[in-house]
Amino acid sequence: MREDRVKSLFKKPAVRSAVIFVISYALFLVLWIGIKDNYSRALTGIATYFITAVKDVDLYETAVRKDVITVSFIPRRHKADIIIDIDVVTSSYTFNAPLSFAIMAAFFPYLKKKRVYIEVLLILIIVHLMYVFSSEGEKLSVMMVGYGYEAPGAFKAAFWQFFWGFVDNMVIRFEPFLIGAYLYFRRGK
Repeated sequence: MREDRVKSLFKKPAVRSAVIFVISYALFLVLWIGIKDNYSRALTGIATYFITAVKDVDLYETAVRKDVITVSFIPRRHKADIIIDIDVVTSSYTFNAPLSFAIMAAFFPYLKKKRVYIEVLLILIIVHLMYVFSSEGEKLSVMMVGYGYEAPGAFKAAFWQFFWGFVDNMVIRFEPFLIGAYLYFRRGK
């Protein structure tokens, strides 16, 4: 009789999803600790490439410490004058990836088209790229205006501060919910 209760309990979608979520969160947390450093190095390299195309700087070098990647830039017009170091704290944007993966796993039994996971992973990567790109852009703008390499402009400063603030305070913290909502609406009937 007791076994029937347990079986009937696990047939309920909410219970099944909760069990999958808890177990997968523990697994993804352990896996993510091993993958996080390589992932953040690759992401920082890509974002840095894009920031050098947007800002008037060249990449000088990249140094990796435990949870911080220091990216050094040289302003293009003043190569010998100064090196600008920007610290990217990797745990600031990778902290909720295991939670996002666990939400993805909890939706697995209910998704008819599994290719939606490729879309969700792309969303996750794009959000993380936006974080690193906006962080580097905002910090570079402040430093370059401070050193006199960029003219202080209200629009530029407001753009980078808003972009960085929005991504840091809203998008990164909203990411697991965004992924859950996306999967919910993509699950089909």
